[in-house]
Amino acid sequence: MDPLTLAMIGVIAMFVLILLHVPLGVAMALVGVVGFAQIAGWAPALSLMASEPAAAMSNLDIAVIPLFMLMGSLATVGGLGTDIYEVSYALIGHRRGGLATTTIVASAGFGAVCGSGVATTATFSKVALPEMLKRSYSPSLATGSVAAGGTLGIIVPPSGMMILYAVLTEQSVLNLFTAAFIPAAIAVLFYIIAIQVQLHLNPEFGPKGERLPARERIRALGQGWGVAVLAIVVLGGIYSGIFTVHEAAAIGVVIAFLFALMRRRLGPRAFLAVLGEASSSTAMIYLMIFGATIFSYFISVTGGADLVVSSIGALNVPPLVVIGLLLLLYIFLGAFFDEVAAMVITLPFVIPVIQDLGYDLVWWGIINVVVIGIGMLTPPIGINVMLLSGMNPNIKLKTIYRGIMPFFCADIVRLALLTLIPSLTLWLPQILR
Repeated sequence: MDPLTLAMIGVIAMFVLILLHVPLGVAMALVGVVGFAQIAGWAPALSLMASEPAAAMSNLDIAVIPLFMLMGSLATVGGLGTDIYEVSYALIGHRRGGLATTTIVASAGFGAVCGSGVATTATFSKVALPEMLKRSYSPSLATGSVAAGGTLGIIVPPSGMMILYAVLTEQSVLNLFTAAFIPAAIAVLFYIIAIQVQLHLNPEFGPKGERLPARERIRALGQGWGVAVLAIVVLGGIYSGIFTVHEAAAIGVVIAFLFALMRRRLGPRAFLAVLGEASSSTAMIYLMIFGATIFSYFISVTGGADLVVSSIGALNVPPLVVIGLLLLLYIFLGAFFDEVAAMVITLPFVIPVIQDLGYDLVWWGIINVVVIGIGMLTPPIGINVMLLSGMNPNIKLKTIYRGIMPFFCADIVRLALLTLIPSLTLWLPQILR
């Protein structure tokens, strides 16, 4: 069979397997092995199941994934999400829309110690949403701010999505973390603007909260010391050069563990739950990485990626048009797949195109994470929306989707800005080299 035809059949077969609820990593590995067997025979194909995972495991950056997963789980059990929320509320909760703004700021802060969009959404669905509804906030604004704030978990470093991208594209984790700072700050700013625009049109959506006495503010600020220590040690250690990313992740795990232990929230049952959660998440990501490397090898052998590059080059359109089409593709995929799947499936085809167009892979990594974050809010699936709906069955799904629309618009503006002005992403890594 013609290799390019085989590649097309392989891609179709992979999507069919995914629709049949076969795990993504298994589907990609299965297609890669069976497809390569049609080219080189079964013995070389079966050897891929050992050689490609072994090559992936030789990348030391992959060791960071379980450490940051464990740190995020320990931070959640230790109540750091609640601490961040209370600190933010003490400072700005008394203003109109202050609780929604608090949710955005606290989500960004929790993202710095968690690294997961889904975990951030789940945490603030329990911490922030009841508080807003209790204070007569519009359900659409309340749910929209929680769902949108959850996307900050994957753009605020350290981010599990960025680590995964770095492993699959052989980029520097540190460069990606550094490049994400300005886009993350823009995301927070644009979300706050989206809240204020809604309140300007509908002031009753977010009434002013109670202004806490000075003593209560000081108490709340004092309670947030654990978050500050963890963020300063991990991120400060990385960017000051004191720690490598791997060392910072390991130290972060120890700090988060001690913090949860001191708060007496880490009994035997909770500790086993934390280990189980971190292990299952790590195993899922490792399986996806192994499957992706096998599938990528198969696609490269068939010449499928080269065909995509040459076909796009033959279109004779400006590179920015190609980037725009890719972004639309990611938003579409994000509406049906979770954030990890959308990235892993497309990288074997997209990365050669980005390189051929002459764009920086660090820049594209940040753009990739941003657009996947938008997909987390996009109908009909929108994993953050589905999670929020599942945790709050009394709130109608259409209410949540109505609530995320202002934030979705802010995301589109942010994506356009970062796409048209790459220096917003690349300036900080360049000056810190």
